Amino acid sequence: MTDDKDVLRDVWFGRIPTCFTLYQDEITEREAEPYYLLLPRISYLTLVTDKVKKHFQKVMRQEEVNEIWFEYEGTPLKWHYPIGLLFDLHASNTALPWSITVHFKNFPEKDLLHCHSKDVIEAHFMACIKEADALKHKSQVINEMQKKDHKQLWMGLQNDKFDQFWAINRKLMEYPPEDSGFRYIPFRIYQATTERPFIQKLFRPISSGGELHTLGDLLKDVCPSAIAPEDGEQKTQVMIHGIEPMLETPIQWLSEHMSYPDNFLHISIIPRPTD
Repeated sequence: MTDDKDVLRDVWFGRIPTCFTLYQDEITEREAEPYYLLLPRISYLTLVTDKVKKHFQKVMRQEEVNEIWFEYEGTPLKWHYPIGLLFDLHASNTALPWSITVHFKNFPEKDLLHCHSKDVIEAHFMACIKEADALKHKSQVINEMQKKDHKQLWMGLQNDKFDQFWAINRKLMEYPPEDSGFRYIPFRIYQATTERPFIQKLFRPISSGGELHTLGDLLKDVCPSAIAPEDGEQKTQVMIHGIEPMLETPIQWLSEHMSYPDNFLHISIIPRPTD
């Protein structure tokens, strides 16, 4: 892979200042102060909110404490989506800190998966990495790794250790020189204005004529309304990690440098602010 290590570091160390407040109908023994935290964009809510949970449990009666879940402006936040994706999709044009509401009751079964332990997060994370490698290398790279390598990927993410994670992950970002790129690009496109969870299909980084496909090519193929609106006026933004990449950017480069630790490019298409 091309060595743009600064980009990898910037992606890894991206943070979102967040204010957690307890839902007003939760029963407490004394007033619950808000809790402030810098959330890592690349991680998962249920992986980095132990302190939030402890903070609010202190003021609650134990019998009132059930499974914790989070909500932003009425939308339950899916813990199995990376934090940066949740922010880009639901809150990217709002003032910081991001204001998240904490619940311990009335778990929204229709909207969220249960997450009773870190093992559930690890299983989801590793399943994504395996799916991504199936697309990129027919699973050859991940299958050749040892169990300890899989564990190192997970521990790198869990403990926020960039070097530990990338020592293994760089193998997943390589490809034979004669190929010029991955077999297919692991990506998911999310739209703020639709009920459909995400769009995902097979897309090659190189055209049949040997040209590098760009982000614009991907969107034209998979979600044309995002870049060519019917009335000519651009009403949407395309976001990855809180920025709008240029549509001319090669999709192979984006896959190597702007994927989340699960090895997927998570692309948000959101309404452009009108002001």
